Amino acid sequence: MFFYWEKFVDFLVYDSLGLTKGEHLADALHFFIYDTVKIFILLVTIIYIVSFLRSYFPVEKIRDYLSGKHKLIGHVFASFFGMLTPFCSCSAIPLFLGFLQARIPLGVTFSYLISAPLSDAVVIALLFSLFGVKITLLYIGTVILLAIIAGLIIGSLNLEKEVLIDVKPVESCCGNQNKESQSLQSRAKEAWAASMDIFKKIYIYAIIGIGIGAFIHGYVPAETIVKYAGGDAWWAPLMGVIMGIPMYSSAAGMLPLIEVLTSKGMLLGTALSFMMAVVALSLPEALILKRVLSMKLISIFFGTVGVAIFIVGVVFNSIL
Repeated sequence: MFFYWEKFVDFLVYDSLGLTKGEHLADALHFFIYDTVKIFILLVTIIYIVSFLRSYFPVEKIRDYLSGKHKLIGHVFASFFGMLTPFCSCSAIPLFLGFLQARIPLGVTFSYLISAPLSDAVVIALLFSLFGVKITLLYIGTVILLAIIAGLIIGSLNLEKEVLIDVKPVESCCGNQNKESQSLQSRAKEAWAASMDIFKKIYIYAIIGIGIGAFIHGYVPAETIVKYAGGDAWWAPLMGVIMGIPMYSSAAGMLPLIEVLTSKGMLLGTALSFMMAVVALSLPEALILKRVLSMKLISIFFGTVGVAIFIVGVVFNSIL
């Protein structure tokens, strides 16, 4: 579906409007139109599917299962589960919200939110094709470790009160029986209503974030990124993180750029820090999360993951 949508946007921007591919305005406009519609479709679809499936599956049982285990188990489970979901940082949020509504521990939900955009199957395949098996395996292990550690840190701070959305109490047995007796039409209707309610709260933040990302995508060339984040200085990965946060893309979309950056002289660790910041700490993601989490929790999330990504970059630069 998105293949044909991209072709339509190509026609709209380059043919109908007469803009030339490669120009700043053309690239920025193409990015904004394509990604806005794509993100909206993904958000509504994923929120709806999660809401609908929750009416059949008592996700509270998952919470109860995890709460009876060592807390590390939940973080490991969530981090590996993130690898199975082909979502960018924004489209991973609906499932993140579903976990919160199920009262799965906060730190565990963040382990998923970190892992999901960084390590799906497409990313792994592209990494293997571009950089080989050694780099791919090292990257996968690093992402899983990052997601687990960051989730453990956030979970240890007791920040549940910083969640702004209404987390409903676990239903009683009678309530569950009522749910089980609902018709398919009733479940679908309730799921759609819940989807629209969440979407109306976050769509404007998505538009603003994607707009800023589109401007940077169109007007900030790769040479500028290499100029300020290139070289072998210890702080180069930190510059990569800082420059990556305002941008937005999926990991699959970033990897070809990473190949270009490394060919222009950027160290691989710095390039990966830049990519991971773009993918896991994007500005659109922050603006969407602002509607459901306090600024304190968002700041802790970005700070914890940002420091971890910086360390990853330093380690990669030192061993490769």
